[in-house]
Amino acid sequence: MPESPEISYRSVERADAEAIMEIYNREVLGSRITLDLVPRSHSEQVAWIDEHSGAYAAIVAVKEGVVIGFASISPYRIRPGYSTTVEDSIYIDPDHRGMGVGKALLSRIVDTAAKHGFHACMARVAAGHVASLALHHSVGFFKVGVEQEVGRKYGQWIDMVLLERILNS
Repeated sequence: MPESPEISYRSVERADAEAIMEIYNREVLGSRITLDLVPRSHSEQVAWIDEHSGAYAAIVAVKEGVVIGFASISPYRIRPGYSTTVEDSIYIDPDHRGMGVGKALLSRIVDTAAKHGFHACMARVAAGHVASLALHHSVGFFKVGVEQEVGRKYGQWIDMVLLERILNS
């Protein structure tokens, strides 16, 4: 079996907007793993990249010059007392799942959060998304609880599992 091309990881750039938008919008339109209901426009994706180019970072996985996944950290809550806590997001192109890309991205974004001085990282994962739950557990997240029927998409209520990882103690 031939060796697969190497996958590299780097900070997000504006030039990644189209690829990230394609990966994300596929989930918006075809799954319940995000509760967004309207696909992002190009300008919205560029604004998202700008928001994730500082302390609240985003990292992309690149294979043969093409973005195949991304992970980010965002503010957890707007009140100042939550400023040391972030929430992660991670999305992988369906053709590249199950290859370790998710674990590499999530590990890197958690490390980035720790280096930026954040204390805790939270994740909200749709209760039925077994792969994402396993991924988060594999990098040290633990289940805090379940938010029951907090989301609704495609006519179905969605429970969200709340996970946490302490970064700096």
